[in-house]
Amino acid sequence: MSIPGVDPSVPPSGNGCVECDAAGGWWLHLRRCAQCGHIGCCDNSPEQHGRKHATETGHTVITSFEPGEAWFYDFGNDNFYESGPELAAPDSHPLEQPTPGPAGRVPTDWRSKLNS
Repeated sequence: MSIPGVDPSVPPSGNGCVECDAAGGWWLHLRRCAQCGHIGCCDNSPEQHGRKHATETGHTVITSFEPGEAWFYDFGNDNFYESGPELAAPDSHPLEQPTPGPAGRVPTDWRSKLNS
């Protein structure tokens, strides 16, 4: 399946949200920009870096970076895709990385800090 704005050859930028890692923050779930590979946190995470990346760059298509999830979403047109093209590996954060994560940075009251 082909989705406009997806570059299957680009690897992910790392194992965690780029901005949260730089600031010592944490995330609920991770999202991968399907165009440039940027890893950001989901809309329920406190900082919503995945959506911010899409707004700032115009790279509107994301995919889950969670183990076992293969869906895609386009912020630009609100389209959800059950699947899409196979992207450069890896397709998720390491299995040993907890959700929420990363280990050691998630506050005990993390549920109260989520966006709904």
